[in-house]
Amino acid sequence: MVLLLHWHAYTWNGNGQELQREAERRPTSPDFFSSTLPPMRTGEWLAKPASRIAETFEDTDKAVEWMRSEYAPASVHDQIPLSLRLDQAYDLLPRGVDVEWSIWLPGGRFVKIGMICCPNRQVNHPCPSAR
Repeated sequence: MVLLLHWHAYTWNGNGQELQREAERRPTSPDFFSSTLPPMRTGEWLAKPASRIAETFEDTDKAVEWMRSEYAPASVHDQIPLSLRLDQAYDLLPRGVDVEWSIWLPGGRFVKIGMICCPNRQVNHPCPSAR
């Protein structure tokens, strides 16, 4: 069976102080699978329950458009132009490189928007949606 490259989208928006609970952000922790916190490494999203997947894409344009629309509200706080982030995503995703955008928001909130390649070249997790 040949697995074709596709992408799973993930998001996290929460109190940035919670990210200090690094142990449960690692797959070696018994709390990793039930934790709502994002993993330390992007590819480890694939080890989280499939219910954490926001969307799945087989088309780069649709994947990048989803990232743009999800990140747009936070981008007003970002010093990196959204156009640069989009250009990089268009370049990296087809080459099998995960793309994750993160930013601190006012009030101590932290947002992560990730597009994770599946299969993934950094981790050896099976596809969470059993494709």
